[in-house]
Amino acid sequence: MKLKGDERIDQLYSQDIKIIQSPSVFSFSLDAVMLANFAEPKISKNSLLVDLCAGNGAVGLFLSHKTHGKIAEVEIQPKLSDMANRSVLLNGLEDQVTVYNDDLSQASQIFGKDSVDVVTVNPPYFSNLSTSKKNPNEYLAIARHEIKTDLRSVIQTSSDLLKTGGKLYMVYRPDRLHELMNVMTHFRLAIKRIQFIYPKVDRKSNMMLVSAIKDGKETGLNIDYPITVYQNGEYSKEVKKMLYGE
Repeated sequence: MKLKGDERIDQLYSQDIKIIQSPSVFSFSLDAVMLANFAEPKISKNSLLVDLCAGNGAVGLFLSHKTHGKIAEVEIQPKLSDMANRSVLLNGLEDQVTVYNDDLSQASQIFGKDSVDVVTVNPPYFSNLSTSKKNPNEYLAIARHEIKTDLRSVIQTSSDLLKTGGKLYMVYRPDRLHELMNVMTHFRLAIKRIQFIYPKVDRKSNMMLVSAIKDGKETGLNIDYPITVYQNGEYSKEVKKMLYGE
């Protein structure tokens, strides 16, 4: 596989998946690994999973071993979608995974409304405020701040795509949980699972994993056991398993 510029090939050893990365464009982080570990796609070969805000394709590729169905990745930035597509080829998954270089607002036209079994998304976490301190790197700024899309658009698109009973899995910031719940309720998504992630045992949670069902009942929310990323100066047992396997 021909690499461009400062690209490199990294590997998620637990899944034997190789990913093309670039420090000046985009590199997946632990949140992508955790989202893929948290998500539960349908196994059926007739199922469809759509990964929005796909970046360099990490989440969709990490999920490929969990399903026999099709996986579609939607990414607005051409350089990132190109990296994702080449990673698909690098792993020999072109019969299962397809990359679309498009705005997520077009996803319903691409796949059709009420047509998708599972949506995963690792969206920009931070509001695009005039006072926000943004990364000078355009690619990283778009990935982290709501420049090209926002929470409402992400949730509306997810709901439009999902069949009744379909599931959304996302990774997000705990400080926006109240906002997230309100937007999900407005777009017919009922939160069913939340798992809080803590960087260390003595720190506040800085990330959460959320699962929701389209047109699900408002009751039945489960809070999963928390995950701590670092313990005694190294990755915790749970995180090591996600990264390196048993």
